Amino acid sequence: MSSPSKRREMDLMKLMMSDYKVEMINDGMQEFYVEFHGPKDSPYHGGVWKIRVELPDAYPYKSPSIGFTNKIYHPNVDEMCGSVCLDVINQTWSPMFDLVNVFEVFLPQLLLYPNPSDPLNGEAAALMMRDRTSYEQRVREYCEKYAKPEDIGAAPEEKSSDEELSEDEYAASDDDEIAGKADP
Repeated sequence: MSSPSKRREMDLMKLMMSDYKVEMINDGMQEFYVEFHGPKDSPYHGGVWKIRVELPDAYPYKSPSIGFTNKIYHPNVDEMCGSVCLDVINQTWSPMFDLVNVFEVFLPQLLLYPNPSDPLNGEAAALMMRDRTSYEQRVREYCEKYAKPEDIGAAPEEKSSDEELSEDEYAASDDDEIAGKADP
């Protein structure tokens, strides 16, 4: 086993042992999802995101690729694709860092201290600079709408079996999901 793959395996085990829910996408330990909770003392507190992580072949010498799969309102996160603009992940990554650093330090810091001068979401950056209160309100609205625990769970078709619902209940559950609620 080569050193990078051994390190990848160790870092992944360390992440799993530090109370993060990790869901593997493939057998190669290179792609997985991690459940991430918004930090306390931030407008993101209470939000839960599913973060997609891809480890390059050269990990830990090359940084992981990370992205939010459910929507988040943040100046440094692309609203459409969820990619993250974060120096420590994109430019200043070091093999001294590991996956636990990403979820315990880098992402919480990103949410606690957004950088509106280097935006991926120009609207969020402009609102943050112009009106911090409105910006934080919008963040909380997005958390309420897109970042509840049920938003990162099973796909809608796995949540309820169509056979068990009457036509009226089925229509009601569809309406709820469209409105952003998962409860029928």
